[in-house]
Amino acid sequence: MKEYQSLSHTRWDCKCHVVFIPKKRKKRIFGVLRKHLGEIFRELAKHKEAQIVEGHLMGDHVHICISIPPKHAVSNVVGYIKGKSAIARRFGGREQNFTGEVFWARGYFVSTVGLDEAMVRTYIRNQEEEDERYDQMKLGL
Repeated sequence: MKEYQSLSHTRWDCKCHVVFIPKKRKKRIFGVLRKHLGEIFRELAKHKEAQIVEGHLMGDHVHICISIPPKHAVSNVVGYIKGKSAIARRFGGREQNFTGEVFWARGYFVSTVGLDEAMVRTYIRNQEEEDERYDQMKLGL
C-alpha cells in the first residue's frame, strides 16, 4: 500500500515534475554553481514543507520531482526556490551575490505526477542520456 503524508486534517500525495532554466542558459556560471544547487534546493524546499523526491541538474536546465503539501501553491514554492537560490551562492570559494541580476529565467514547466511517479522519476534520472541520443539523431540528418 502506498504511504501518504498527512497534515492535521488531510492525507495527501501531491508531486509535481518541474523544469526551469537559468537566464539566457548561462552554461558557464551555471556549471560552476551546479554542484552546490542540489543541497540548496533541498534546504529551500524544507522551508516550505516540501521535499525534493528526485532531481537532476543538466548543463543548462533543472529537472525536479517535488512533493508539495496541498496547503502551498506550486507557484509559491517554485518561486521561493528559484528566488532564494539566486540571491547569494558560493561561487569559486567566495560569496557571489546575484541581487539586482536575474539568475533564473522567468517561468517554468510543471506537470502533476499521478500514478506514473516511477516513470517520471526514471525520465528525470535518464534525461541527460536521452538528450545526447536525440542530439546524435539530429546529426544524422
